[in-house]
Parts: sequence; structure tokens; C-alpha cells
Amino acid sequence: MTVGIWILGDQLSMTQTALARVIASLKKPPVILIESLRHAQKRPYHRQKLILIWSAMRHFAEELRRSSFPVTYATADDFETPLTAWVKKNGISEIQVMMPSDRPFFQYIQTLKLPCKITLLPNNQFLWSEEEFAQWAKKRKRFLMEDFYREGRRRFGILMAGDKPVGGKWNYDKENRQPPKGKKLKVPRAFWFEPDEITREVIQKVQSLSFPTYGNAEPFRWAVSREGALQVLDYFIEKRLPNFGYYQDAMIAGEETMWHSLISPYLNIGLLHPLEVIQAAERAFFEKRLPINSIEGFIRQILGWREYMRGLYIYLGAEYPEKNWFNHTEPLPDFFWNAEKTNMNCLRQVLIQVQQTGYAHHIQRLMVLSNFALIAGLNPQEVENWFHAAFIDSYDWVMQTNVIGMGLFADGGILASKPYASSANYINRMSNYCQNCQFDWRDRLGENACPFNFLYWNFLERNRDKLKKQGRLSFILANLERMSSEELEIIRKKSTEYLRNFL
Repeated sequence: MTVGIWILGDQLSMTQTALARVIASLKKPPVILIESLRHAQKRPYHRQKLILIWSAMRHFAEELRRSSFPVTYATADDFETPLTAWVKKNGISEIQVMMPSDRPFFQYIQTLKLPCKITLLPNNQFLWSEEEFAQWAKKRKRFLMEDFYREGRRRFGILMAGDKPVGGKWNYDKENRQPPKGKKLKVPRAFWFEPDEITREVIQKVQSLSFPTYGNAEPFRWAVSREGALQVLDYFIEKRLPNFGYYQDAMIAGEETMWHSLISPYLNIGLLHPLEVIQAAERAFFEKRLPINSIEGFIRQILGWREYMRGLYIYLGAEYPEKNWFNHTEPLPDFFWNAEKTNMNCLRQVLIQVQQTGYAHHIQRLMVLSNFALIAGLNPQEVENWFHAAFIDSYDWVMQTNVIGMGLFADGGILASKPYASSANYINRMSNYCQNCQFDWRDRLGENACPFNFLYWNFLERNRDKLKKQGRLSFILANLERMSSEELEIIRKKSTEYLRNFL
């Protein structure tokens, strides 16, 4: 009986389940990695994401060869053809593959007609197993992230002093919302890389693809190996983490990354493991006495949000991505694919950055891109599809809960306690985008009114009955009640004209 191992493109870790079982074996089993062109055509993926995945796969194949694994690296139209040839050539009777993170690929594996058995092994790239999360969730009427996060802190002993949180508080989020206005901020440079020969070959391949893709292929500056990913993590801990907390929600034109870690692409393909990242940040707190609001805020993103989003993705099932609580139907504007087509500076700044890098930090995603999509009434499925295609760290398990639930409130409050909708006031407070915009962030009804303003109030008025049930919006809805019918009519008219002209 010959066992072979199939390594997927987001499972590039020597400690992943299938490899961990045999890493110490004297005789290593055959391994296969496959670049599938058909899989790459499911969406018009960002060119930088394709480069990252394919280059990281090729580098990981080299690492496996150095560890004495007999490696087959295939480039093909599909997965099934090279898998079948590999099985026959090596006399393989069983393929072992770690459970995919994304539901569609798990379903695809089940359709494969191969001349051998396929065994799916548990996925160990997350801290909570599917069963553990289900046990936590089934006891609750509401899935509050804060409750889940605190349970994770206790379970893994992170920033704990006995059974109490270090510092006396679980959450320092209120200290992590400082605006950039009036401050001379010196942001440490990002830790980037020059492409090596393998990556340059992949760049050429991606640039020559005949099917639709999105964004710029160059400059490509991401890490493509575990060694590089660890360097990015170390640099973040040393140079960026001390001030990460205070300005993690801030946005500045021309500053692509601020103090953010830039490790999500590496976590999501297995080059880094979440526990080693969390423990590195925790060590920095105790050894270097870094500010607890920075440490806790960063750890909450991984131990809290990342695990929470993945857990809900599995637990809520295959119907979740089709939810549309507000019945929003407006099509995705062309400017999401071409940033030069929008005359709103905040959108243009963020979208140009995404086109160039495949990256935007969480507030740019939530309070600029998702916020606009929500108040403009864009179709949630079209928005989620764009997020999945456009971002270098995107996967089904990441984007469905983040966009459908957190960003667009299309699940009606299963995930978030209120819609993350705002007027231009928030963007002006937390960024300098409004300084060079043709629209006036203060103006709600005039000729130069910012679309974020009239679209925001139109969204509230249009969904007033549904939003009354959300207790956290009572204060805002009271302001809506005080508006005159004439004001509301102008808001409706401006919103209709904008949507007709720009969507």
C-alpha cells in the first residue's frame, strides 16, 4: 500500500497534518502540488495573489525536496488529470490531503474520480477545530465575538494572570482609535522583498495569462517562503507593534500599510501559524514591555476575529453567503475594478492601493469600501465576489463572514450587533482623504455634498423599520426623525441621481 500526499496551495506548512505524520520517516512518501489554470479562472483574481500562491507553492516544493520528499510539481488545466497520472506512475493506493479551509474545494474533492482512495485529514492551521467551535456556538443565542475572544484567551492562556486578564481589562479597543489629524506621524517602512528567479518566472506566467485577471503584477514585493514570512513577523514585532494600537484605525493618503503587520497572506497559506504569531506578540509584551493596548489589539485580531470568522463560516453552513437582509440589488460599480472612474477621493485612494498591491487594512475595507457598498445598496453577493477576487489574503472562509456579515450586515445581525454604516464624518475624522476631494464632507444636501452623507441618511430612511429593531441605532434614528420631509426628499433625490449616474 503506497500513500501519497497532495499539498494544496493554501497549506504550505511542514507541520500541516498530512506532512506532520511522516516528516520524521526515513522513507518519505511521494508528494504532489498542482497549479490549476481552470481553478485560477473562477474569478478575475488579483495578479499579485496568483503570483503569491504559485511562487510560494514552487518555493515550498523546493523545501520539500531538500527534506528528501519525492516531489511532483504539475502545471495543468485542472487537478484531476495530473493527479490521475501521478497515482498511476507511483502505484498510489491512497491520497492523503488536509481538509481544505474553503467549502467549495472540499465539495470539489468529493467529485474527483481517481483510481485510489482519498483520505481527508483534520485541518490544523487554526486554533479552534470545527467541533470545538460548534460546541461553543450551540450553547448561545447570539454569537458575540467578545465572548469567543475571552474564551480563547482562557483556553490558550494568552495575556492571562491566573484567571484574570493581564492589565485588568480584556479589551483596550477604546485606546486604539486615535485619528491621524494634527500629528506628525512617522510610519516605519514596510518590510518588502525583491522577487527572486522563481518569482520572476511566475510573474511572467501571470502576465501572459489569456483569461481575465485584476490589478498590477508589479512591483511584487511580498514574501513567498516561510523564511520571508518570519522576517516580516519579526520586523513587525520590532518596528511596528509598539505603536500599532493607537493608530490601527487611521488612514493616510500615500501610506499603504501604516503600522499593520502585513502577515494575513502568510497566515492564510500556512507559512505562519496563528499560535506562533500570538505567542511572539505576547513575548514582546513581557520581555520588552510594549504598550498593552497594541499587544492586546493585535492578538484580538488573530485569536479573536480570525478564529471567530472561520468558525462561523463552518458553523453557519452553505446558505449563509446568499443572505441579503436589506434586499439590496444595486450592481457593483465599474470603479471597483478601475479606481480612476470614481471622483470620491477616499474610494479612489483605497481602490488604487488595492489595484497596486492587493492589500488594504481592515478600516479601509470596512469603513470605506464596505460602508459605501452598504449605504449605496449594492448587491451583497457581487460585493463579496469582488472582495474575494481583489485581495491577496482572500478565501471563502475569510470573505463570506467578513463581507456578508460584518461589512454589509446582510445576515441581519447574526454576526455583528449593528450595521457599520457612517457618513463622511467618520472618514474625515480617521483619515486625510477628505482634504483633496471635490466633495465637501460637511455638506449633506448642497451641490458639493459628499455622497457618503446623503447615501447614509437615505440608507437609514429606506431601512428605518428594520433598523428600529437594532437597539444600538436608536440615537441615530432619533436624528432621522427630526429631519423635515423636504430634507428627506432632497436626500432621496440626490441618492437616486447618484446611483443612476455612477452605478
